Amino acid sequence: MPPQSVDRALDVLDAVAAATGPVPAKALARRLGCGLSTVYELLGALTDRGHLTRTPAGYVLGYRVPALHRAFQQQMRMGDEVQELLTRAHRTAGVDTYFSTYRDGDIAVLAGATATHPTGGFGTGQDAQGYATAHGKVLLAALPRAARLRYLAASGMRAITPHTITSAERLDVQLRRVRSEGVAVEVEECVPGVACVAVPVPSSAGLAAVSAALPLDDFHRRGPQVTETLRAVAEAAAKSRGVSDISRPTDG
Repeated sequence: MPPQSVDRALDVLDAVAAATGPVPAKALARRLGCGLSTVYELLGALTDRGHLTRTPAGYVLGYRVPALHRAFQQQMRMGDEVQELLTRAHRTAGVDTYFSTYRDGDIAVLAGATATHPTGGFGTGQDAQGYATAHGKVLLAALPRAARLRYLAASGMRAITPHTITSAERLDVQLRRVRSEGVAVEVEECVPGVACVAVPVPSSAGLAAVSAALPLDDFHRRGPQVTETLRAVAEAAAKSRGVSDISRPTDG
């Protein structure tokens, strides 16, 4: 498949993944600005490989996608126990919970336990805005300064909201506090009306974090309680199979 076709196929896959329901082929063609025949060809290839499934209302993600995610988690050496811990915390604390890590210059959310509509729209995947997220601050705080500056140079520090920290110097002040207190908090830096809390997973040398996202009013009422719940999850995750083997920085 020519490189342009590969790019378009991935664009189709991303567009279907971003949708809240089935997406008709015509809607994909309009969204991507390419011919309907081309879209049908790409849809056929993605459907044959199991990445998409055709329904009467349009296309949705296929059954191959969960298998890819499981393979990704295995490669990242994250045991099933971590997902169970996140799910338990989500049920007991009533907040969306996440497990994140840093590897080879990237910050990524590997797993989460959320409501049907996640608070703030967070989800699993690469996080290019770690400077504005609580889990990103935990991970950046644990990095050598040179690696941290490389990440910030690559991501940029654009203002996502009026509260986003866009100065590396100001962020450094905050990260020193994160290292001292063992917890990171961001309030409306990434999503208006949403606050996030994160703590490091002890045995991972700070290269993994568990976090929670909750509405701002809820955060003001019970932020300390949620933080203690996350600390318990982090302690348990540190003892689970595989988490201690998460890759250390290779670009410090």
